Amino acid sequence: MKCPYCGEVDSKVIDSRPTEDGEKIRRRRECLSCKKRFTTYEIVETVPLMVVKKDHSREVFDRQKLLNSMLRACDKRTVSYQQLDAAVSRIEQKLLNSYDREVTSIHIGDLTMEELKSIDDVAYVRFASVYRQFSDVNTFMEELKDMLDSRSKTEK
Repeated sequence: MKCPYCGEVDSKVIDSRPTEDGEKIRRRRECLSCKKRFTTYEIVETVPLMVVKKDHSREVFDRQKLLNSMLRACDKRTVSYQQLDAAVSRIEQKLLNSYDREVTSIHIGDLTMEELKSIDDVAYVRFASVYRQFSDVNTFMEELKDMLDSRSKTEK
């Protein structure tokens, strides 16, 4: 770390402690050349998760945007905010664990549908109808039939 007083690059750490918010490490340093003390802050460098949308544009992953879309799908359903928040956390963790810094909106939509399917069938169908852009009733009915078929297989 370069000394702000003399420009020397060698210094020693005298004291380290986390800041009040716990987001940074405050380090008290002493320059080995001029012996003056100064403070530095160390933070974790994060690489944002980028979402590649259907039109190939990119935007930073927004947890709140995902949660809002799930809340809309669960409107007037008996699904708690905590259930949805936990589902969003699971989705976010899967995305971060993949080590890909770019994920497609399609992949996020598929993960969201998996989560909603296990939480509430109606919310799942609502989300799927918007996400898959059902063009007519037949497409909608095919999705319902697939859902019912998969449910009957798991119950056997």
